[in-house]
Amino acid sequence: MRKLIISTMVTLDGVMENPQDWSFPYWSDEIGRYAYEQLFSTEALLMGRATYEGFSQAWAERAGTDEFADRMNSLPKYVASTTLQDTTWNASVIQGDVAEAVKQLKQQPGQNILKYGGGQLLRTLMEHDLVDEHRLLVYPVVVGSGERIFDQAGLTGMASLKLIETKPFSSGVVALHYAPAREAASQG
Repeated sequence: MRKLIISTMVTLDGVMENPQDWSFPYWSDEIGRYAYEQLFSTEALLMGRATYEGFSQAWAERAGTDEFADRMNSLPKYVASTTLQDTTWNASVIQGDVAEAVKQLKQQPGQNILKYGGGQLLRTLMEHDLVDEHRLLVYPVVVGSGERIFDQAGLTGMASLKLIETKPFSSGVVALHYAPAREAASQG
């Protein structure tokens, strides 16, 4: 069974919106290796419409420039959208019940499924207990406003997570890996 991993860049105050505005000063070769290893341990990408549209524009034009771009372009993409009709970037639109489709994707053999960011799709995945791991790249900056990672998670109560790994980088960024604390939630 494949794991579904959510990978999100966030500020210290939890903002994930517009990472291009605050993340670049902290980029390092260490973070590049981390991103490379994460992507290359993945066999498919899961995206919402907005992420798909932004990524397809950014990455398709980088085809042939390096291994990372080629891997990003070659991976199959599954896009959850009620409005997207046509895909051209090696993608399939998930039709019907998104939670059921993701459940079926997870049951297939192979490497991890990776989803970047948050948004409505993250809310659906969390509501149906489909997330196996949250990987937060926490940047040492506070921006004050913007969409926060769990703003749209639709949580009606507390969601408990268990820290499973930390990776500090010399630039001050810290990768925090969390798994849902399913045992604690089921006992409470």
